Amino acid sequence: MGLEEHLPGGFLLTTVEKAAGYGRARSMWPVSFGLACCAIEMMQAGGSRHDIARFGMEIMRATPRQADLMIVAGRVSQKMAPVLRQLYDQMPAPKWVISMGVCASSGGMFNNYAIVQGVDHIVPVDIYLPGCPPRPEMLFDAISKLRDKVEHTRLGANRQREITELEAARLRQRRAHPLPADS
Repeated sequence: MGLEEHLPGGFLLTTVEKAAGYGRARSMWPVSFGLACCAIEMMQAGGSRHDIARFGMEIMRATPRQADLMIVAGRVSQKMAPVLRQLYDQMPAPKWVISMGVCASSGGMFNNYAIVQGVDHIVPVDIYLPGCPPRPEMLFDAISKLRDKVEHTRLGANRQREITELEAARLRQRRAHPLPADS
């Protein structure tokens, strides 16, 4: 909620949008939420062979109050879900989420009552990263796609209009694919 949020639309806002988007995309600070085997691959991404420091993410933050990117790596249990939501709520806005691995994205092979069947039931997810477990190179690809998304995010009144349009499109998409009725 800086100056760019209060400016009217126009030439000045476009320039501020580009500068703010460039800055936000290249200064993400991740908080790690590693829960299973995907967390090992996420840690490997910080090692000397893969070096996540190329993206300006030298250290994973220990507190959500210093982070704007949450990487959920691994399966989320029903007991851990409220903790995940609390950490997400403590992050300052704007904030983004990467769901790393098939277990975080859809529950994976754990189709039972104890595992959340997709972290998107708990927090809004920006990028889904498939794989079991996904390699560090795949995490870098997801980070670069998220950086592109963040860089081109609109600000101010343009952002509100973009959110409204995206929500309307998602609602239309849901209506186009209704769930089958239980018989």
